[in-house]
Amino acid sequence: MTTPTRVPAPAAPERTIDVVQPSLPRAFTLGALVLGIVLGVGAYLLFGNYVAVGVGVFLGYLIPVYVGSRIRESKRKATDRFWTVIMTTAFVIAVTPLISLLFTVVMEGAARFDVEFFTSDMRGVVGEGGGALHAIIGTLMITLLAAAISIPVGIMTGIYLVEYGRGPLARGVTFLVDVMTGIPSIVAGLFAFALFAFVVGPQYRSGFMGAVALTVLMIPTVVRATEEMLKLVPNELREASYALGVQKWRTITKVVIPTALAGIVTGVVLAVARVIGETAPLLLTAGFTSTVNWNPFEGRMTALPVFSYYQYVTPGFPPEPGFERSWTAALVLVIIVLGLNLFARWVAVRFSPKKS
Repeated sequence: MTTPTRVPAPAAPERTIDVVQPSLPRAFTLGALVLGIVLGVGAYLLFGNYVAVGVGVFLGYLIPVYVGSRIRESKRKATDRFWTVIMTTAFVIAVTPLISLLFTVVMEGAARFDVEFFTSDMRGVVGEGGGALHAIIGTLMITLLAAAISIPVGIMTGIYLVEYGRGPLARGVTFLVDVMTGIPSIVAGLFAFALFAFVVGPQYRSGFMGAVALTVLMIPTVVRATEEMLKLVPNELREASYALGVQKWRTITKVVIPTALAGIVTGVVLAVARVIGETAPLLLTAGFTSTVNWNPFEGRMTALPVFSYYQYVTPGFPPEPGFERSWTAALVLVIIVLGLNLFARWVAVRFSPKKS
């Protein structure tokens, strides 16, 4: 007797349900933006300040979008839109002063951004004319001297804290670095002034004296950046090097530092940018002069921040040329910092570990 073969019944076709979440039309969000702009213009006409404009645009856009999203979409989506607007507004508030500052410096500083400004000093100049050659040379010399002292000391201190430091000495160094990070710049100037007044005499002023003051401000930033970047290097890399019999100092120089080089360079550039615009410590240490001084160890030396300060405080007669020189000095300082950042980017890309 033959057993009948059961043929399985064909499976029922799966039914798919397309769920389309309702969303706000693009025209609605654009209309809310237009409404915010209209309210901002009305707030400016009513109150006459730009804060009212920002508040009007913010509320005019946020309220319709949030209410419309609650009605059209869902509570979760409305909450998401609400916080998106909040975060975007915070970003705009943070960026607006920076853009305004950069725009103002470029517009005001372009008036004297000429060849004479970069090829002449202020010897015998009272009104129009003159330049900041002595201040540019002074800024570069003082900053290079400070960097030559701070970078090796800061990097080696960071290596000690991560690779060798144990016990109360390392904790004490870390505490001092944290304290020095927040000291006012005038304190660094007073320290350098007191040090050289004790060693050389109270009448001594020089670019090297200013570099020592800037060193006090640079070292904590370099140490902290180096320490944090070395902590990010995986211990597996160190252990693999030790397993191959490589000594610790060679592991640090050939494995650890190249891995963290990009972050260390970034920290160094931040330290340089931190001190290159300092005015108070250089007023006490390097002083001010109207001529070029090529010897950083003897005689007063002017830096760009000090030059900009004096040109704005004592512009001469008529005062407009002094104000123009002050703004142009600020623009040159911004360009120098920008160049340092671009150089740091290049170094980070050039010497960072290559991805396979």
